[in-house]
Amino acid sequence: MISVVVPAYNEEKNITACLASLSNQTLPRDQYEIIVVDGGSKDRTRELAAAYADMVFIQTSRKVGGARNDGAQKGKGEILATTDADCLIPRNWLEVITDRFGKDPDAVMLYGPVDPIEKGIKNHLFLALANTFSRAGYHTGLFYYTLGCNSAFRREAFMKAGMYACIDAGDDLEISRRMRQRGRVRFENRMRVFFSMRRYEQFGTLRSLYEWIAIVARGGESERMSYTRKEYK
Repeated sequence: MISVVVPAYNEEKNITACLASLSNQTLPRDQYEIIVVDGGSKDRTRELAAAYADMVFIQTSRKVGGARNDGAQKGKGEILATTDADCLIPRNWLEVITDRFGKDPDAVMLYGPVDPIEKGIKNHLFLALANTFSRAGYHTGLFYYTLGCNSAFRREAFMKAGMYACIDAGDDLEISRRMRQRGRVRFENRMRVFFSMRRYEQFGTLRSLYEWIAIVARGGESERMSYTRKEYK
């Protein structure tokens, strides 16, 4: 069993497409569950999610990391997979995760590259650079540039590592360092998701990147800036 945890906040425009793609996996539907953890949405997110998800509830922990933790604690799967409510998931995503964990008993965490949903050379170029950066960090062993929208864990190791930190930005990088103490963190190129670039299109790529780096440099929290819970058009 795989528990797929999807944090959501005011995602009525995107949640249906995301969950429909998760419901259409090559892995049989009885081998995974979909858990949507809502951050107190003011729109129809929870109502729309209920048509696809096995469980929908309002989070009690802080930030997006806390939402993932809440979902993980309620899930039944031996494997936990995380993605975002504005992502689109290829049909073989869960099959790839199952296959890699099955063939790699030392692996406790998997992550992979992302491709843009929105068209445009700038979006493709930006994510191509991000994916190259991620691969470079992995192959040199210097860092793991993981993303919460495309990660998977062995439940037992995830719980023993202390789960996600409840911070505003950088929680996906921080968890990889602790997971490394529990076993192998693996980059899996077949494990891809389609990632929404709406934040960067609305608020600007350089500004968004600057805010993320600045918050991470301060330990994941900043009184001046907020990376999560943005109000999108």
